[in-house]
Order: sequence, then C-alpha cells, then structure tokens
Amino acid sequence: MAKKQNQSARTTLEEVNESLTSAAQRIEENKKYINWALIAIALIALIAGGYIYLHNKSVNDAKVKIGEADLALIQGNEDEALKKYEQVADEFGNKVGERAHLNAAIQLYEKGEYDKALKHLEQYSPSGDLVGPASLSLMGDCYVNLKKYDKAMAAYDKAITMSKENEMYTPAFMIKKATLLHEQKKYAEEATIYETIRDNYPIYSQMTGFSADKYLERANALAGK
Repeated sequence: MAKKQNQSARTTLEEVNESLTSAAQRIEENKKYINWALIAIALIALIAGGYIYLHNKSVNDAKVKIGEADLALIQGNEDEALKKYEQVADEFGNKVGERAHLNAAIQLYEKGEYDKALKHLEQYSPSGDLVGPASLSLMGDCYVNLKKYDKAMAAYDKAITMSKENEMYTPAFMIKKATLLHEQKKYAEEATIYETIRDNYPIYSQMTGFSADKYLERANALAGK
C-alpha cells in the first residue's frame, strides 16, 4: 500500500512539475506568473515533506507496536502476542503490517485455526529465497489440514520454485509435496521427487539424516517398479 501511495505521490508531483515548466516558459511573456510559480513550488515542498513525514511516522509506529507483540511472544504470552500481531496487521498496510500477518498466521496454524491462518497469509506478499517460500509452504500445510489438496500442491510447487534450489529449504518443500503425492497414491511422481533429492541435494541428507533412498525404494515398490 505504501508503494502504491508513493507511486501516486510521484505521479502528482510530475504533473505539477510539468505545469510549472509550462508556466516558466510564459514568465518572460507575463511577469505576473512569477508569483504564482513561487506559490506552486512552496506548495509542492509542503506536500512532499508532509508525505515523507507521515510515511515515516506510520512505519515507526508500526515498528513500535510489532515490537510489543514480539516481546509478548518471547515472554511466552502467545495469546497476547497474537492479539497484538493482528492489531498491527489490521492497522498498517506497510511491510511491518505484512510481517504481522505472517506472524499471526504462524500462531494460528499452531492453534489449528487453519482458515484464519490462511486469511492472514493471503495478505502477505511472499518475497526472497527463504521467508517467502516458507510462507508458501505454511499455506500448503494449512490447505492439507483442510483437505484442499490441489491448492496445497500448488502452494508447495510455488515454494519449491521460489526457494531457488536452496540446499536446505528446497528439499524440505519437496518432501512435503512427495508426502502429499503418497497420500494420493501417486507413487511414480513421488518416486521422481525422492530421486531428485537423492541426486541433487546430498547436503540435505547429510545434515538431517534423511534417507531419500528408503522412501524412493518404497515409492518404486508401490508403483510396481
């Protein structure tokens, strides 16, 4: 929302600047435009300065309030923290507000309130190689618990793509997808995933002790191979 407001402010300033340029070209023709041009410049400075102040104040206020939510969570007051995260999410449409949506979704998931968690996740814009994919994975988990398997699969696929072959994250998301495929009795597709993990992500297996070969053997057997 802040980005949209910023773009809108720039557009307005550009339009006013164009108007001032036209006025400046007429100054030599009529000196009375000088005073009007100076007034317009002063107004632009006030508008721009006011927007910057309000934007910064909004971000700072959001940071203070989400800090209170973080502190409540650290102190073990989960219900209070959730309430504060939801308040920040409802009040602020900036990046801090988005983080509040994500934090609220995590807590709601842990409470088993998957529909409510999804509503917050839908207000979060996934980005980056780690947090963004993790939020999509959480969305997939919510859909699995709600037995909306097609949506869960789509969310896991997005998480896998966004994580950009991260040695630790990507295979974790792939395992979730493979588990879902197993439940749907799509054993050949499941086997393909475990084969990819075995061949392309050896570090994950070394670090976690996960045996891709064991699950690959099971999937192939069920697939009749």
